[in-house]
Amino acid sequence: MVDVLIIGAGMYVCGRGTDTYGTILPAVMEAKKQGYVGKISVVSTCKKSVGFLSQKLKEINRLMGTNINIDTYPKEGKDRFSYRNALDNLSDGSCVILSVPDHLHYQIAKELIEAKKNNLVVKPLTSKVDENIELIKLANKNNVYGAVEFHKRYDLANLKVKKIINDGNIGDLLYTIVEYSQRKIMPEEMFKNWIKETNIFQYLAVHYVDIIYFITRAKPLRVSAVGQMNSLANKGINTYDSIQAILEWENTEGKLFTSTFLVNWIDPSQTSAMSYQSIKFIGTEGRYESDQKNRGNQVITEDGIEDINPYFTQIYPTAEGFEEFRGYGIDSILTFIKDCNDLNNKEVSVNELQSKRPSFSEALISTAVVEATNRSLMDNGRWKKIELPVVK
Repeated sequence: MVDVLIIGAGMYVCGRGTDTYGTILPAVMEAKKQGYVGKISVVSTCKKSVGFLSQKLKEINRLMGTNINIDTYPKEGKDRFSYRNALDNLSDGSCVILSVPDHLHYQIAKELIEAKKNNLVVKPLTSKVDENIELIKLANKNNVYGAVEFHKRYDLANLKVKKIINDGNIGDLLYTIVEYSQRKIMPEEMFKNWIKETNIFQYLAVHYVDIIYFITRAKPLRVSAVGQMNSLANKGINTYDSIQAILEWENTEGKLFTSTFLVNWIDPSQTSAMSYQSIKFIGTEGRYESDQKNRGNQVITEDGIEDINPYFTQIYPTAEGFEEFRGYGIDSILTFIKDCNDLNNKEVSVNELQSKRPSFSEALISTAVVEATNRSLMDNGRWKKIELPVVK
């Protein structure tokens, strides 16, 4: 078993600010129930957040029929560096899951590597290529496994299109179209305190940049991006409402294709799902379309209509009369924890995981695209070449 430290106690960890339970905490508790996890610790920046998480923990324990205890930090007041105290108390061979605002990823991940802790970072790893490269080099030096929580690699819809394209069923890929959006509650409430440090492309579209790379293994060449600041700016929120980007790729055979990204996070609060997401692949001999919002499951009540994705993170009944969390969001966390157990047991090496998983090395593609996209946004949509340095 491996001890697990979770840094962060927000929406994706435990559902803070929502009536859900998040993904990371339920996944780690499922891993503990299955015998992969020993001690669990969670770090926030203030005692108030810890208290909210403790209430979510109580509810999850009730649902799962478990009695799992968690050590929390800080013990009192506020401390934005409380994760350092938690690190000092971790056992050898423990691992860390990092879920904090984008601009904090690099520094904390660096400290985790220096502490020789295998770690999983929510996307994006960072928005700068030089930071990504430094993390790769530092992880290699310390023989530490670093991965990015690109859970869409575990979605069966995306694994299916990977097979279809790799089998040549739609011919040579010509272009892809990604449309991805979220409710305005995200920038207006959930991330309001740090929203100026990110944008909708690097926070959300990065998922599909990684998926296109994962499916095709193509090399991104250049990008052009424009964005609009209307609704959010009028409310004093300094970030783009929406961004449109076109990205040119070169596949492993030297043939070119493009991907167009249309992303926003100002969907009405009453939309039937937190996220609208779809991706299309158009080739010389066919096409593949995946509506990843409309999974064919609706809940209709007096409160309205909700489209649910039963394959991401959902609660299901068990034969024992309790409930469990399942889905590709859970699978992503479980895979990391199982990999860390295998590393401790010397059943796999860090090098073996580098290309099999969404490692820091694999994330260099999406980081380079994010950085070039941000440069294009600041330069009125001019094409920006994407540089992919070789890391030695």
